[in-house]
Amino acid sequence: MTFPDQPEDTLSQITFLNRQALYLRPDPARVVVRPFKPATEPRDLNPKDKSRANHIVDRVLALDPEAAAGQLAEVLANFEGRHRRLLQRFEARADDMEDAFSIHVLFTETQRRLVGAYFLLEYAFEAAALFNPSIVPHPDQSGAPEGGRRFILSLRAVGEGHISSLTFRSGSITADGRLTIDPSARLASVPGVERRTPGPYGDEVELVFLPDEDISERVIFPVTDSQARGIEDARFVEFDEGGRTIFRATYTAYSGLGIRSEMIETSDFVSFRMFPLRGDASGNKGMALFPRRLGGRYAMIGRQDNENLYLIYSDDMHVWNGGQLILRPRFPWEFVQIGNCGSPIELDEGWLLLTHGVGPVRRYSIGAVLLDKDDPSRVLARSSEPLVRPEPSEREGYVPNVVYTCGAMRHGGQIILPYAVSDTFSTLATIEIAALLRAMEG
Repeated sequence: MTFPDQPEDTLSQITFLNRQALYLRPDPARVVVRPFKPATEPRDLNPKDKSRANHIVDRVLALDPEAAAGQLAEVLANFEGRHRRLLQRFEARADDMEDAFSIHVLFTETQRRLVGAYFLLEYAFEAAALFNPSIVPHPDQSGAPEGGRRFILSLRAVGEGHISSLTFRSGSITADGRLTIDPSARLASVPGVERRTPGPYGDEVELVFLPDEDISERVIFPVTDSQARGIEDARFVEFDEGGRTIFRATYTAYSGLGIRSEMIETSDFVSFRMFPLRGDASGNKGMALFPRRLGGRYAMIGRQDNENLYLIYSDDMHVWNGGQLILRPRFPWEFVQIGNCGSPIELDEGWLLLTHGVGPVRRYSIGAVLLDKDDPSRVLARSSEPLVRPEPSEREGYVPNVVYTCGAMRHGGQIILPYAVSDTFSTLATIEIAALLRAMEG
């Protein structure tokens, strides 16, 4: 495919990519409190574990009232400034553990709070990595710069034991393409589980944060068995559901034994619904939803065979089967495999799909493909060289030689591209759409 006024320059010159001096790095000082069990996580408490739990209760009950009050005061002095509503969390945790406790005398308020404290732990949720971002417009555009836009970044945070959670940042872009990221809050918290609905394919859960918490405080930690070891690589997109905006993301749920694709959705980034996907196309990772229905049907880009990209349609958001092969590795930088880098972006010229390719020595790079607007199974053009590849100064980290994104956003004539470096930290760039299209090959 050729475009008007196509110059002789190629992607190798990358004249259209503007890297920003913005870095989101993991911070071990950011912590949440999460359940602790005297057991080898993540298994449930067995009889021996329950015995240990009851030994803890017995020791608390054996404290005289003055000693118990003193111990609780010491705990609060040590931890209260690090978390919101700590006493309420202590009480809720004691209630959660009640089924594991033997029959006991009625706790006093102090005993109940102290018992709850013994079954919680602090977890540095982003101590190891903060990576694989995606980006969508902020649902609240008040305060946006003139001609600019506010946005929300989702990021995969990794802490002790390589457990992945979902966290957020906010920022803005000006009319001339300058990006800023808002400072992160000092505190962080996990949501309350408003409703849990068991089903044959796993739990559906509804989560809610307090609306007065900053977006950067909100951390979604695994809450179901299928997610027990991680919520990975959320690909958020602003979805038009018949004139109503819903922010949806597929993510990889990792149980510790296997993976599958699940979905999370929200209208305000305060309350969320998470539910499993089913069907033969959902048993892998890296599914990305188109931002609207196509011909009345939902559509996704997926990679069921770990090598190629497929176009998948469904009448039911929960069920995904089959798929049409539309892209295979073609260029040396993607000979090992290709995958999507988030939801397709709608342009006048077609659907712009960012991709990742894996090349020699397992080096990951980011490329682009243009799909037909009316028939996305038709490939109109693709990048013969990567848009972004690991720079010499950015190739070191937990997983060397990787650049990766879970989704970009259009703003006027530019694409805002957040991307991760070596599975460790994240940064951003902007891309001039017209120049990118001119440089792509048919």
